[in-house]
Amino acid sequence: MVEACRGIGREDLADCAELAVSELVTNSLLHGLPPIVVRLGGTVAHPRIEVSDGSPDPPSLNPRMAEDDELLSTIGRGLGLVASCSTVWGARILAEGKVVWFVPSTMQLSERIHRPGRIQYEGEPPDTDPAPKEPATIRILGLPTATYTAFRQHYREIRRELSLLALASEETYPTAATLSELFLLFEHDFRLNSGSSAVERALATGGDVVDVDIIVERSSIPTIAQMIDVLELANEFCRTERLLSVAASPALREFSRWYLGEFVRQGRRLPPTPGPGATRGAQP
Repeated sequence: MVEACRGIGREDLADCAELAVSELVTNSLLHGLPPIVVRLGGTVAHPRIEVSDGSPDPPSLNPRMAEDDELLSTIGRGLGLVASCSTVWGARILAEGKVVWFVPSTMQLSERIHRPGRIQYEGEPPDTDPAPKEPATIRILGLPTATYTAFRQHYREIRRELSLLALASEETYPTAATLSELFLLFEHDFRLNSGSSAVERALATGGDVVDVDIIVERSSIPTIAQMIDVLELANEFCRTERLLSVAASPALREFSRWYLGEFVRQGRRLPPTPGPGATRGAQP
């Protein structure tokens, strides 16, 4: 982590980052479950370090860590050191595990722990949705499976980054909070994994291209149209704020405009437009 801080020109954070990461990894090894992953997010101005593991149990902080009778305690002491090494810290709890994150400080360790963590519980979208009241069948012709998988992964990374950035630094990056709320609205109306079973089948059989029928609630189509612009704003936000998450490539941006645009086009009862992979022979 010291090298990562140096790599973004923030060597001033290296000492606190190294100590806090060591404590979090130790906690995950002792109390968590694999896989254990360390990653760097946020922005160059406000980098955020995360340690994730497979246990959904929230972290436990000993608020009396600095008291004389607690100096030898091993319960919650590691997390207390993280709180002392950071300007803000917290955890994101999911069904499949947790992410404990912190923004490292440039100051010496605090003598007292005075920064409570920001704990966020978040459930993942369900794999299946209730039957739509007013269904609309959207036929996606020539969907390139590898590009779709990359788009889905990028979407989840952007959604995750915006959520954590808003939680850690909402005052500094209010746009992140606004975009995060729009992502939640989008997912309420439209599940990104709709039609993914057909894509997964194509991947399993080695198919590069697939035709997919996706059934959505017709009333969700205006929200999908709005998401085209929201994704563009999110990618621009990544670039202008120097987010350490990678913005979408031009090819991925073109794909997302075509893919989401098909829901809008066909919602207006226009015929489907084949995707970039259609010329290679789509599979049903």
